[in-house]
Amino acid sequence: MFQAVCFDFDYTLGDCTDSIVAGFVHGLTGLGWPAPDREAVRKTVGFLLEDAYSMLTGDLDPERQAKFRALFSEVAVERQRRETTLFPGAEELLRGLKARGVKTAIVSTKRGDTIEIILERLGLADTVDLVVGSADVKRHKPDPEGLLFVLDRLGVRPENALFCGDTVLDAGAARNAGTRFAAVLLGTTPAEAFARFRPDHISPDLWDLAEWLEL
Repeated sequence: MFQAVCFDFDYTLGDCTDSIVAGFVHGLTGLGWPAPDREAVRKTVGFLLEDAYSMLTGDLDPERQAKFRALFSEVAVERQRRETTLFPGAEELLRGLKARGVKTAIVSTKRGDTIEIILERLGLADTVDLVVGSADVKRHKPDPEGLLFVLDRLGVRPENALFCGDTVLDAGAARNAGTRFAAVLLGTTPAEAFARFRPDHISPDLWDLAEWLEL
């Protein structure tokens, strides 16, 4: 159906919840804030860490945002690399796309090197052609910079590509890039939130997404 299929990572392909929450607890308490509620943290996943900090605290100070990132990373980065799991059907989906000759990429606000290490640990590095993380772009989703960058590198026009993600940030990036979009309901965003973006498909899980892609 598509020459390229691109994915967000957190709550689209992978689950890093425990390590992310641990990082938020360490970062926020280290700056004098109370430990956050797990569900409150989950609702920020997909945003830049600096934005997530401000969403939870109301603090817009760039220096404290940067300090939060540093504290978060002290705890979360290595744990994410060691502990992250993929959602059921993710491996089969990626291998199915590779077998069909469909190009694949990941465009995420997570660190790109962390995603690459996770894929390597899980034996799936060969199933993804390109990973673009938060440090690889200047403008983040819903800006289309990352998505357009990977499509240019893959040699695929936007109208021949699909972006799959779990947030309206992902949906906005797809719309701004001119790609098709499939919503994946493995995060905290309900199906109705995607209505204004007119997604091509809404998948409750990755098995459904693979079936829709005829893999």
